[in-house]
Amino acid sequence: MNLRIDLSWLLMVAEHKTPGDPQVVDWGALVAAVARHDAEIFGSPVYSDPHSRAAALLQLLIHVPALEHSNAMFSSAVAYGYLVASGQRVVTSPERVRDLARLVKEGKADVRAIADELRQWSH
Repeated sequence: MNLRIDLSWLLMVAEHKTPGDPQVVDWGALVAAVARHDAEIFGSPVYSDPHSRAAALLQLLIHVPALEHSNAMFSSAVAYGYLVASGQRVVTSPERVRDLARLVKEGKADVRAIADELRQWSH
């Protein structure tokens, strides 16, 4: 299943899953996230499964911050929420989430590596 997200879903995640209700400082980052997770080339999805799509969201939102603060938490919540909404059962720890966000932020994990880690969280 290729679940499609929209701007309102991202704003809901930001409101409910990030502390202090941070304001959006870059609307373009959110618009880009919506477009990226659903990208197609010649009619074929660029990210063909929920884990890859969640990874693309996580990577973009960490590297192109949309909120005034808590962007790593927000991007992790978006990826987690996307997997759950896609029907995945996700089990992880705060440490694994933190470690993945750190790797992404430092540029040490590409979309494939992020998706592989997210697959380990799903059962």
